[in-house]
This record gives sequence, structure tokens and C-alpha cells, in this order.
Amino acid sequence: MPGAATPALTALVKAGVAHEVVTFDHDPRERSFGVEAVHALTERGIAAEQIFKTLVVAVPGGLAVAMLPVPARLSLKAAAAALGVAKASMADPAVAQRATGYPVGAVSPFGQRKALPAVVDAGALGWDRVYCSAGRRGWDVGVSPRDLIRLTGAVTADLTT
Repeated sequence: MPGAATPALTALVKAGVAHEVVTFDHDPRERSFGVEAVHALTERGIAAEQIFKTLVVAVPGGLAVAMLPVPARLSLKAAAAALGVAKASMADPAVAQRATGYPVGAVSPFGQRKALPAVVDAGALGWDRVYCSAGRRGWDVGVSPRDLIRLTGAVTADLTT
């Protein structure tokens, strides 16, 4: 694996969480980061619905993260309800990067600068393993949904529209 471990992978190792790192060649011209990951990982036999995106949302008083399958669309109303707030909107990308320490397209739920409130789509519990960004474009990490929820302190809810 090229380069040093990301904060996400460091956090997983420190927590003693079993995980699998999967890398692929990221095209720097690509802007549909989740779609790129789905194409790369489904070629390896991983279902598209197992590959989760981590979206940073603005909520009253700050930010939070919502994790859901890449092919699905986030219901901001459902995310807000799960987080116990009146409303949620997509965070400005620059704000998301400053808060998490990760660039857009590589936001990991693990090892963020400051742990943000989190919600995971309940569909994650139907899988033995889900994949999310490992903190670098072209790097994903597979973990058990229970570990994802435990390490992020997430609540679960149906987040898709």
C-alpha cells in the first residue's frame, strides 16, 4: 500500500477493529467519487449496496455525518429526524473538509479531526461487512456494521429516499 496510513486506518488499528483495506486506481479527473468506488469494488465481488458514502450535513449548531449506500439518495428530513434536529442540509465542501480533515470524495467516518454526530442507514445491518472511505481517494475500508456504529457513536435510521 503506497504512502502512510490515514487517520481513519490509524483509528481502526488503535481501536483493535478488524478491517480490510481495498485500494483502486483513482482517476484525478473523476468527480463522482462514490460511483468510481462502486465500479472498482463491484468488479471484486462487493455489492454496490455494501459500499457506503459518508456525507457531511449541516445541522443547527454544527455538523454531522450521514452514512448510506452509494447508490441511494439521502433523505435530509430522515437524517435530521434521526439526529434529533429540526433540519439538515448538505454542508459546504470546504467546511466539511476543515471539520473532518478529509477532502471531499475521501471523507471517512473514522479518524475525523473532531468526531461529529453520526447516523448510519439501517440497511448496513443486513451486511456482514460494509465498505466506506479509508480517508484517501481510491482507498476504502471494510468493517462490520456493528463496529462502524460503535466507533462512530452513530444511531441507525432509514436514510434513503
